[in-house]
Amino acid sequence: MIVQPISRADEAAVLALNNANAEELSWLEPERLHELIERAVFARRAGSIDAFILAFDQDADYDSPNFLWFRERYSRFVYVDRIAVAPHARGRGMARQIYGELFEFALNAGHDIVTCEVNADPPNPASDAFHASLGFREAGDALLHGGTKAVRYFTRKLK
Repeated sequence: MIVQPISRADEAAVLALNNANAEELSWLEPERLHELIERAVFARRAGSIDAFILAFDQDADYDSPNFLWFRERYSRFVYVDRIAVAPHARGRGMARQIYGELFEFALNAGHDIVTCEVNADPPNPASDAFHASLGFREAGDALLHGGTKAVRYFTRKLK
């Protein structure tokens, strides 16, 4: 499977995959997705856009409360803002391969930690298990959107 940068031509399919998983990722409009891709340090897709990832480093111009939580605590990191795999492509190792390429990218860029968040409410047990299998460990939690959404923050050391 080939993992490639997300191109402008890929954006409609990436948007559809993102919004099909909006409960876990948050809904995006086309303009906002384009902004995020432009600001991301790592924006990749796999297969025929069967999966994608957007990640930011600590210097990104990004206002996500989850990203800002990590920025307040770590001087240097790569933050996974969103990753999704289409239902028909799950179980084929795409997310694991994408993360592997992200880890290699982050190491080569001089980072020693990758961060992410996973929903606690509503729960996302599949994501919990997947991230644990990659070596992510819980680093904190937060209530967002007036207490209507709970997340847990995770880190994975690269060195």
